[in-house]
Amino acid sequence: MVISGGTLVAGQSLISKYTGDITNDALLDTDAAQAGKKDIKGPLTILLVGIDPRKPTTPPLSDSILIAHIPKDMSTAYLFSIPRDLYVEIAADEKAGLRSHHAKINSAMANGSQVNGKIDVVNGFKVLSKTITKYTGIKEFDAAAIINFGGFKEIVEALGGVSMKIDMDVKSEHLDPEGKQRPRLRSCPISGNCQHPYTGPQAYYKKSTKPVRLEPWQALDYVRQRYGFKGGPPMSDYDRQRHQQQFIKAMAKEAMSKDVITDVGKMGKILEAAGESLTFAGGGNSPIEWAVALKGVNVDDMVTIKLPGGGKFEQGTNDYLGEEFTQPELAQEFFDAVKADSVAQFLLDHPTLVNKDS
Repeated sequence: MVISGGTLVAGQSLISKYTGDITNDALLDTDAAQAGKKDIKGPLTILLVGIDPRKPTTPPLSDSILIAHIPKDMSTAYLFSIPRDLYVEIAADEKAGLRSHHAKINSAMANGSQVNGKIDVVNGFKVLSKTITKYTGIKEFDAAAIINFGGFKEIVEALGGVSMKIDMDVKSEHLDPEGKQRPRLRSCPISGNCQHPYTGPQAYYKKSTKPVRLEPWQALDYVRQRYGFKGGPPMSDYDRQRHQQQFIKAMAKEAMSKDVITDVGKMGKILEAAGESLTFAGGGNSPIEWAVALKGVNVDDMVTIKLPGGGKFEQGTNDYLGEEFTQPELAQEFFDAVKADSVAQFLLDHPTLVNKDS
């Protein structure tokens, strides 16, 4: 790889060396994916899915669903989340034997991955992607990625940690102050449906006015929390969505501040760390080529977006079905703005959708 005039030019052999194991364009179930390599030009829409670190023999649940929209001038990025419990129509899939039905959206990938008694994560991702497309009307994703949060800590370690502002007091459901797993309550076995199944001291992330340096385990633990604690502020999955968006932004800033994009050694170290925790589809372009194409994005101007939502219940009962957008027409107008590449103007007209940190 040669640095010339501030531009990183990557040889195909080195691209293959660093990215061959993590690239799988089959994730993009579109005509564009089949058409071969194309130039990376805005506007662009990217689907990012975080799965929980389960065994390879168990269906993956899409715990985090984020979409990044990059406008035509590729000057910034807009990040928004699809709630994991959003109650939607799950797309039919012949390969997985799925009929169209209504359920929480995080079941789309899990059910779509079960093909002939085996786990097919790629097919599960396609079912999820089709479900999102049908719900939002966003017809095509230019790139996509599956991130296993269990192994993602190694990527953050390769970056040396991240700095991010803690916007509310948060206690960890899972880890103690040293980063070790908290003991499980005897009254709540693994198979039990307990909201707070652990006991003992908790890792504590105190609200800050300025960015604080987080160790890799702390950053990942913080962005996975969705339960409040006694004496603390109420918390929900919508807070977790916001924190995950902030985390993506913080990682982008960390990479840019350390010139990762133009440093062969640093880029290689991060891609090697990503080996077992990342699957990427770039429409014929490698992760390195995407990184180079997006190096002009101003991460300080990156905008994180909240779409208001709440619980959805069976009519006439208190049976919880999942989540729904409390202003569905507004949410659809936002999705239409993504399709029309007019997000900037839409947010000027609806400033309350912009998270305060943006």
